[in-house]
Amino acid sequence: MSEAKNVFYRRIHWLLAPVVRLFFPLDVRGREHLTDEAVVLCPNHSSALDPILLACALRYDMPLRIMAKKQLMDIPVLGWFLGKMGAFGVDRGNSDIGAIKTSIRSLRDGWKLMIFPEGTRVKEGQEVDAKGGAAMIAIRSGVQMQPVFIGTKKRLFRKTKIVFGPVYAPVYTGKKGTAEEYQANVEEVMRQVKELGEAT
Repeated sequence: MSEAKNVFYRRIHWLLAPVVRLFFPLDVRGREHLTDEAVVLCPNHSSALDPILLACALRYDMPLRIMAKKQLMDIPVLGWFLGKMGAFGVDRGNSDIGAIKTSIRSLRDGWKLMIFPEGTRVKEGQEVDAKGGAAMIAIRSGVQMQPVFIGTKKRLFRKTKIVFGPVYAPVYTGKKGTAEEYQANVEEVMRQVKELGEAT
């Protein structure tokens, strides 16, 4: 990755993360599963705060890019904050080639990449079909995927639980895999995310 980008991210993280954790304390588990390698982080998604809290749960020397829906990036303050924490917008309604290229390039440059496979915020008890894009990007970038559970109840000054699971190596055939394999891999990772939430 670019050394300039790395230094910039560290400075922003160092300045902003303590402020966020002051208002939203974090109970982070599974740190032993975090490595310095590029990986696609695959968390559940229940709140607009999720990408910010997950970024703050990582060490400042673990640069992160966040694939966020385009509309989030347009929200005053939140969009600015997300941009400073490494986010870029994706148009979910279309095949956003630009976002895919940014994702693959970031992973190949050594960044971690956060993608919400569910594609939208999901209320507790609600179920939606995860999308295969996270697995496609991981496979084409030659990296692994990592399940992450983020607690769904977020309150000021109350701890939010974040659990990192072991990395998962996508299973696929050929050089790029198939759409069916992308979907199967994402469903397996999200099954593991659910288990992380139930086990803690």
